[in-house]
Amino acid sequence: MVGRVAGVLPRFRGALHDPRTATAVGRWLGAAVLVCFVTGLISHLLQEPPAWLAARLTSRPVWGYRLTQGLHVATGIAAVPLLLAKLWTVYPRLFEWPPVRGVRHALERLSIAVLVSTALLQLFMGLLNTVQWYPWPFSFRQVHWALAWVLTGSLLLHLAVKLPLVAAHWRRRGVTEATSDAALEATPEAASDGRAEAVARDRRSLMLGVGAAVGAVTVVTVGQTLTPLRKLTLLAPRHQDHGTQGLPVNRTAAAARVSATAVREWRLTVAGPRAYELTLEELRALPQHPAELPIACVEGWSKSAHWSGVRVRDLLDRAGAPSDASVRVVSLQRTGNYRVMEMGPGYARDPLTLLALRLNGEVLNLDHGYPARIIAPNRPGVLQTKWVHRMEVPP
Repeated sequence: MVGRVAGVLPRFRGALHDPRTATAVGRWLGAAVLVCFVTGLISHLLQEPPAWLAARLTSRPVWGYRLTQGLHVATGIAAVPLLLAKLWTVYPRLFEWPPVRGVRHALERLSIAVLVSTALLQLFMGLLNTVQWYPWPFSFRQVHWALAWVLTGSLLLHLAVKLPLVAAHWRRRGVTEATSDAALEATPEAASDGRAEAVARDRRSLMLGVGAAVGAVTVVTVGQTLTPLRKLTLLAPRHQDHGTQGLPVNRTAAAARVSATAVREWRLTVAGPRAYELTLEELRALPQHPAELPIACVEGWSKSAHWSGVRVRDLLDRAGAPSDASVRVVSLQRTGNYRVMEMGPGYARDPLTLLALRLNGEVLNLDHGYPARIIAPNRPGVLQTKWVHRMEVPP
């Protein structure tokens, strides 16, 4: 309910625009932001590990990235109704007068401005990333990573400024729930037991509604990662069962400018102390090993598949690579940020890491990386390089 003060500023009479409601919604939103930040940090470090970490990354559990990135996208989508509810509870503060009442209040206003704008931008960009639409001229990954730190910093500043108020309303019950300054000023009778109980019921209804919204958007999207819910996947851009050879395709051969002609004279080059080349027939003649591993992509979808091919560690051993050596993998694709990929020894020496030649019992088709692609456990999909034609052991 909104009124006017002296015909200039609106006056909000709704009892749920209060610190208690804002704190209740904020707890849920804060948990979602924390999960998104931690899982996003994991994804970034797996894709671009610093030198001190690259050799220490582990390939176990095999479903690790599937879980963390699925949580990242699912929680980010769930945060949309939470953020809208949070904004609804606090938007009357946009009309405070005077707009700044001191240093502490200025920090509060600044933290809110940065926090809200960054959160909205992060969610907007993240949703567009799930459908692989990038209408901006900058790198999504780098900007998303930088904004995550801005969002976290503004959130910590906001919590520091508001800590006394948050602490006071963290577990408030009964009559005091309805006695925020704004509510008492607008309706002095709000301190009565009946009014307090009515406000408490309204707050419970609001939280149930927000919880239902969170549950609904989660159920209709998380099936792209959580197999038992795949039939309920209505809004997710990648359905587990849609795609050639039983697996979705993110980047097609045409998009990567890889044609059937380009692979006609294909040979695998393995550069190392004892460099060598193999034709496709020679590669197929080597011992083939099976592996059941998921493809897990940054957009949030994932699915397990049956792969077979040559162990990467066997190819490296044949080239005389040291046991602690990393490997650089080069694709035939002509464009893209992941044309060259590097694996630390934890991945390269894992017995499940394959230069795969077959998928679900069939020869790889061109969109899935024919004639050969990398498949490794606990690895982002963008690093499961397709159309591999060269493997190098850095000096």
